[in-house]
Amino acid sequence: MCYLSTVVVSLGFTAMAISAALGQTPTETRRAQLNSALKEDWEYQLRVRPELATHTGDNRYNDRLSDYSAKFIADDLQHSEEMLARIEAIDTADFPESEKLNKALMVRSLREEIESGKFKDWEMPATQFDGPHLSYAGLPSDTPFRSVKDYEDYLSRLHQLPRVFDQVTEDMRLGMRDHLMPPKYLLEKVGAQAQKIADDSPETSPFSQPVLKFPKEISEGDQKRLRDEILAAVKNEISPAYGKFAAFVRTEYAPKGRTELGVWALPEGDARYRFAVRTMTTTDLSPDEIHQMGLKQVSEIEGDMLKIAQQQGFSDLKTFNEHIRNDRHLYATSGQQLLDLYKHYADQMYEKLPQLFGRLPKNKLVVVPMETYRSADSVPADYSIGAGDNSLPGRINVNEYDPPKRLLLNVEAIAYHEGVPGHHLQFSIANELTDLPAFRKFGVYYNAYSEGWAFYAERLGKEVGFYQDPYSDYGRLENEMWRSVRLVVDTGVHYKHWSREQMVDFFRKHTAMDEQNIQTEVDRYIAWPGQALSYKLGQMKILELRERARHELGSGFDIRAFHDAVLDQGGLPLDVLEEKVDRWIGAQKGSVAGRVH
Repeated sequence: MCYLSTVVVSLGFTAMAISAALGQTPTETRRAQLNSALKEDWEYQLRVRPELATHTGDNRYNDRLSDYSAKFIADDLQHSEEMLARIEAIDTADFPESEKLNKALMVRSLREEIESGKFKDWEMPATQFDGPHLSYAGLPSDTPFRSVKDYEDYLSRLHQLPRVFDQVTEDMRLGMRDHLMPPKYLLEKVGAQAQKIADDSPETSPFSQPVLKFPKEISEGDQKRLRDEILAAVKNEISPAYGKFAAFVRTEYAPKGRTELGVWALPEGDARYRFAVRTMTTTDLSPDEIHQMGLKQVSEIEGDMLKIAQQQGFSDLKTFNEHIRNDRHLYATSGQQLLDLYKHYADQMYEKLPQLFGRLPKNKLVVVPMETYRSADSVPADYSIGAGDNSLPGRINVNEYDPPKRLLLNVEAIAYHEGVPGHHLQFSIANELTDLPAFRKFGVYYNAYSEGWAFYAERLGKEVGFYQDPYSDYGRLENEMWRSVRLVVDTGVHYKHWSREQMVDFFRKHTAMDEQNIQTEVDRYIAWPGQALSYKLGQMKILELRERARHELGSGFDIRAFHDAVLDQGGLPLDVLEEKVDRWIGAQKGSVAGRVH
């Protein structure tokens, strides 16, 4: 070895020449191959999923909509198989760690896409919680409207929506053939949601929102033309397409929906749920392990909740929870009150962020009302990610539906979850990282990381002195209980064959949640198997890693540095996050040791 290296150096051989002499592809060539494959795949994703391109701030495809045909879905799966083979063949053993991780995450993502193909979830594209009838109604909120071209691109998309609904309808017919059907009672909600949008007048339709106000740079003549053309498209194309889809769901599709609620009732039901659990949690925990973990967490959190109940003069949780459910002062009085509270909590947390983070997001956060077409069946609030180029702010969407039935207890905790230091901070920082390939910033989504972080973020409000109102602090613990109950009821319905009544009863027994929230939550878990598990499991992992870092680093532990380490590589599977934080802890210890000596 020493002799060879001496000869090589004396002859002036380059590393590339050495690799060639040994029959290996040079490192730089292989690195270029990997980066080229990743870029090529990303360009493909933007081209075939133009809505994703719009979201990232890439406006090249703003005049197009996705293809939902069975042929495209088959071709797309073939693309994933070919890309997987190509990327797996690249030897990354001598690559920088960051590029090794790029390959590992892409391979993991492609394998999951291919594995999911056998379950044909695309044949069940619509539920009361998600689906094209809802997502496309939100298109105006994710689209830039700065120029005449932006409006003309949007108009082009409106013309294509009837085609989209025809394709989706054919996909759903294939689902009927293959016995892949959501529950009947949820599909009845889908039909009603689509019909509501179909019945909107052209002037009140969500699709007409862009013409209510034009940028001043657009001339009056263009404004009139674009307004007339868009309103005509809504009246003559969009409303009829939604009406046709609603009629199909109501008369042909929903009557054949499944009567059993859990995915165990579908073909390959057990394997389907285990796959959902694995991908949503990025763990190998079994449904039964998660169920038992949930029961344990419920018991532990009840102890913390009881302390607050006793401080308020109640001897047990049952009577305190009953008091909360019946005290009208603890409920909202108006949608505006809810909106104002979310704004207040978001604003006050912004002032505390420098205590918790070294890196702060550049993109702005706004608090807006949730769209009325989805609010009746949705959560108390959710988050819409801002555009990748910061041209659109992130949004907390506040559900103003039926305010007198909405408890105020957990508004503070949800504000920190959806806004800062939760989703908005995490997603905005990820979008602003310059050293990550685009697929890691925008193309892969790890529920356990993002929802786990947002749930962890709720606790940070306590650490900087918030939750001063004991009822709001109880609401924080209610959120802890809520996410632990999810572990029990999600596995209960999809693995243990629970009924909907069992799910609702478990919520009522262990929480003070308002009935409106309980009902929509239960339906959400039925519609979206496994996703509800990600919050608690992700939060527990981050807390575990934080405690490990604090223990290992002692007085050298810096909460700001820890948070930056968790966030500075974008979303990660929990096992990969753990490896990363362990390396960070080792580097921090080494840095301290170096300074000491």
